[in-house]
Amino acid sequence: MNRITIENAEKLIKSTNGTIFAVTFVKKDGTVRDMNCRLGVTKHLKGGEQAFDPNKEYDLLTVFDLQKKGYRMISLETLQKVTVNGQTFAVIQ
Repeated sequence: MNRITIENAEKLIKSTNGTIFAVTFVKKDGTVRDMNCRLGVTKHLKGGEQAFDPNKEYDLLTVFDLQKKGYRMISLETLQKVTVNGQTFAVIQ
């Protein structure tokens, strides 16, 4: 398994351009979460704008969770693993 930094993992995720990828991260409550997700999904948006910028203020990345069919936020600080195009990368802290 290849190792990448948090910054490179964020770049890798943003370069997916809407293709499906998988992540493993630690949620705020301490549980580990595996998620299959995509970027750029706009079908389920209700309108309006977020009151804050999750990426700049809290180091979060907004994605669409394919299993729960809803928008979720991934904590980049607690990211453990990213799988893109069949390649898995361990994120080093």
